[in-house]
Amino acid sequence: MQKSNRKRKVFDPQPQNRPGMEYKMNPEPEFDSSIPGSNRLLNKKCIITGGDSGIGRAVAIAYAKEGADVAIIYLNEDKDAKLTAALIEERYSRECLLVPADISKENECNKAIKKVVKKFRQIDVLVNNAAIHYPCKSIEDISSKQLIKTFSINIFSMFWITKAVLEYMKEGSAIINTSSVTAYRGSANLIDYSSTKGAIVSFTRSLSANLADKKIRVNGVAPGPIWTPLIPSSFPDKKVTTFGTETPLGRPGQPGEVAPCYVFLASDESSYITGQFLHPNGGEIING
Repeated sequence: MQKSNRKRKVFDPQPQNRPGMEYKMNPEPEFDSSIPGSNRLLNKKCIITGGDSGIGRAVAIAYAKEGADVAIIYLNEDKDAKLTAALIEERYSRECLLVPADISKENECNKAIKKVVKKFRQIDVLVNNAAIHYPCKSIEDISSKQLIKTFSINIFSMFWITKAVLEYMKEGSAIINTSSVTAYRGSANLIDYSSTKGAIVSFTRSLSANLADKKIRVNGVAPGPIWTPLIPSSFPDKKVTTFGTETPLGRPGQPGEVAPCYVFLASDESSYITGQFLHPNGGEIING
């Protein structure tokens, strides 16, 4: 298992190009834990977008530890994705299907789901997790091209992928969407990103009501500052070095600290929960 770096509060500058590579980060995010699995997701078939790294990787590994087979949809981070697959297959003896795709395009979303279904036949859990952000000081700096791209990746893809997956889900299946603390309190420098995350909250609540008759549960997770490749690939050095220190706990979270939320929401332990959000955010009270 990984050595914990949770006590570390300040990180070194480490600029990267988007979407960021986890293997280049220092320290690398903590994505696994010493807590043993207990077959809470035994033989379930799961899809995770952005599952190559960050929160998505931690969720993929946590699901495999609980007995699930996992399909990871990712853009082009092949080295990170292959490492995640190797951990799942070698450490936990579960299947991991890697599906590169640009989910900002509806046709690629549909193609990706067809590949997964061809392999797994059914889908028990869908985790809509992939996202991007572009910090800007002013709304005037947000171009239409950037706006459309951010919405396409962060929220439009959730519509497209969910539509493609639904016919392969049955009663008892679960959909889990990744929002953000910024959906609840906003972010002056992430206006378009925060807007998509707010939309994800409404999407989750509305979809949960729509699918209640089919007994498919829809919930979400709204993390606070988490140490993932999105951080060094998006923020300037000064922001990276102090990232997460403003939380009540005084540090950023690790992906492995967020993954248990997704396990709970995917498992039968949350069978009476739908339309809700969990908030692993280091202690910020957002009343949402």
